[in-house]
Amino acid sequence: MKIYTKSGDSGKTSLASGKRVSKSNVLVDLYGTCDELNSSIGMTIAFLKEGSDLKNQLIPIQNILFELGSELAGFRPKEKLGSVISEEDITFLEQAIDGFQEKLPPLKNFILPGGSKAAAFLQFSRTICRRLERMMVTAQEEQQEIFDQSLIFVNRLSDYLFVAGRTANLEEGIEDIKWLSRTKPNK
Repeated sequence: MKIYTKSGDSGKTSLASGKRVSKSNVLVDLYGTCDELNSSIGMTIAFLKEGSDLKNQLIPIQNILFELGSELAGFRPKEKLGSVISEEDITFLEQAIDGFQEKLPPLKNFILPGGSKAAAFLQFSRTICRRLERMMVTAQEEQQEIFDQSLIFVNRLSDYLFVAGRTANLEEGIEDIKWLSRTKPNK
């Protein structure tokens, strides 16, 4: 299989439905941002220790994001109505968040992205995820078919990535970086 097709040389691409659209189309932007998120999670995984609980969770999340990207590109499985995202996918994230929260010290301050390399990449992934969420909301408001289930998953994933960043620091024995206000004293 050749990697280049030359069919996109004029600034057009095909959606999963086969429809040709401009590469500036909102759906192309959506699945491109989903791919960017998936890639940033892949970079994170490269910095995690072997046996990390995070690594064991992030790879399945990458698989889900690949399916979500296909959905955002217009792919619809014949045997399924609605989103490729299931209630179980959302529950998985919620349970993972709850499990990490039990091990983490309670937050008493805002924290800055950083600490370990993996934590920094997870927080960066969180910001990409939030951008994807905003873009999905905009697309939904513009009458694009964005499933509510997908939107819930992306919202929950950004929460997961925040807590996962803190967990990566915990796994490395590194404290979260507290935000220090320049206008009022910190405690």
